[in-house]
Amino acid sequence: MGSDTTTRKVMVVVDPSREAAGALQYALSHVVTEKDELILVHVETQNSWKNTFSFSFLRRTGILIPAVNNNNNSSLNNSNQSSSGGEGMVEGEVDFLEAMRQLCEAARPRLKVTVERLQMGAKDKASVILFKSTAMGVDHLIIGQKKSLSSVLLGNTKYKKPGGLGPKSMDTAEYLIEYSKCNCVAVQKKGQTGGYLLNTKTQKNFWLLA
Repeated sequence: MGSDTTTRKVMVVVDPSREAAGALQYALSHVVTEKDELILVHVETQNSWKNTFSFSFLRRTGILIPAVNNNNNSSLNNSNQSSSGGEGMVEGEVDFLEAMRQLCEAARPRLKVTVERLQMGAKDKASVILFKSTAMGVDHLIIGQKKSLSSVLLGNTKYKKPGGLGPKSMDTAEYLIEYSKCNCVAVQKKGQTGGYLLNTKTQKNFWLLA
């Protein structure tokens, strides 16, 4: 993104989902340079995903996936793949943040990659991310966005506007686009080779080839 050689802080909101994996792919292939700092941020909630989930995106890179055993000791091995969980599944609680960090370092060995684990507490997810990105002086904020029929029919989360103003119906990505002080991009990955559908404050439904 340009020929500027100054160091930028690029924050990607991550969780164990295809949307987050797509956002990370977009950041690695189209946003960050070797001079930048990549920040992987995850907001932990009571409903945070644990146990098994798909790691097909990460496994295609050939990177070993860290699994946590019952003694809370981290180990790097693929020997605990579930025989009943299907392809791309891992048994036990998986440290997906560590796996994503390794992926980034393998893809960009000279890139500085840091991880931030945030607690949601009494605040909503969007407000926690917004506060952290502002406090860290982030230049680019990237988040995966899921547009499904159910979300259209059921409506979006009602987030309160900054300053305690009345609620506005929008999803987390839309809230961050609207109120982030930095450039915020919501990413929808369209298949493995289908490219990306991007949304920013100034561009809506911009199509970018992979």
